[in-house]
Amino acid sequence: MKHWVFVQNNFLEAAEASLSISDLSINRGYGVFDFVRTHNSIPVFINDHLDRFYASADAMHLQVPYSRAKLLEIIQSLQEKNNLPSSGIRITLTGGESADGYSLEKPTLFITQQPLELPSEEKFHTGLKMITYQHQRQLPYIKTIDYLMAIWLQPLLKQKKVDDVLYHQNSIITECPRSNFFLINYDNSILTPADDILPGITRKNLLKLSNEFNIKEKKITIAEIKKAKSAFISSTSKIVLPVHQVDEVIFQEHDLIKDIKEAFCSIYSISA
Repeated sequence: MKHWVFVQNNFLEAAEASLSISDLSINRGYGVFDFVRTHNSIPVFINDHLDRFYASADAMHLQVPYSRAKLLEIIQSLQEKNNLPSSGIRITLTGGESADGYSLEKPTLFITQQPLELPSEEKFHTGLKMITYQHQRQLPYIKTIDYLMAIWLQPLLKQKKVDDVLYHQNSIITECPRSNFFLINYDNSILTPADDILPGITRKNLLKLSNEFNIKEKKITIAEIKKAKSAFISSTSKIVLPVHQVDEVIFQEHDLIKDIKEAFCSIYSISA
């Protein structure tokens, strides 16, 4: 079965797609992307994702070569070619080929699609184990392709037998490499970091449930984690997933997190 991608004006079989060795994404790690989940072949929160994609490109001084309408048309065509109802679509815009390996010239756009499964019910019950690590991403409000620290830390995560890392800067919690973080206090108030983070799309729409679930944006310290009842993360590929442990702190309570996830999926008519 053929697997199609879109690269610079053309639909190609994935095996035939390539990127120039002069591209700034290879030579300097320069580029932006966004990742959209499809449910029953419908891209979930597609307008929010495109808003962030165009904003990221603009902030990185990269011009998207297509209008929003044309980009939607390309994504639709790619979906029809691949026929993957449950998938992840990645839209990437790199710095493009650069004669001197440093100057911005013409960006390179490519779009890929892959099958995507949400975490199992068992994973929801067991939750994630995390360690904290001091690090602040460059330009955190932009969804860049720079995941250097997250990948560099993989051996440490394996050594510690944990699932992910939670970044902090001088004991102020920010985010995980691929998800946003939420803390639940014993009064059921829910906190999520306000600054120096990527504005996640799932996070954005969870915040719309603030009246129902008392969710607030504020600074969170590592010390507050030790006093909390539970925690969870949100992301496009995981929706809402409980955190079982952060460093030596273990959480046991997941009932409210289940309610939040069910309400979120019900309101936005998406699969849990």
